[in-house]
Amino acid sequence: MQFIDKINKNPHALFLLDGLGALLSIFLLGLILPLFQSAIGMPLTTLYFLAAIPVFFVIYDFYCYFKKIEPWQQYLYFIAIANVIYCIISIVMLAIHWQFLSAWGISYFIIEIIIVLSIALWELKLSKNHQ
Repeated sequence: MQFIDKINKNPHALFLLDGLGALLSIFLLGLILPLFQSAIGMPLTTLYFLAAIPVFFVIYDFYCYFKKIEPWQQYLYFIAIANVIYCIISIVMLAIHWQFLSAWGISYFIIEIIIVLSIALWELKLSKNHQ
């Protein structure tokens, strides 16, 4: 709870959190999950496609965080919408490849979607509350 309170008091730090989360997604989707592709079931091309999207998020988030952009609310709103779109793309990929996915693969993508959507909703709330 203390971590959440710190972010709520300094919403600009959410860019850093989002960027670090995007780096984790790149690492997992682009490097780790391909090693276990046969156990997960998601095609390599899809894993690499999904790993490429957060590359742009990392660049955007780190730019916004380190440049201390103002007004930050509109930039936070933009990345929140981008995160929601990423989740929609992930859901579509999950649906397309559903019959090939293992329980591990399904679990990974559902957990990632829940985490990214939670952060996006937090970003939307903060961007609206500080206008």
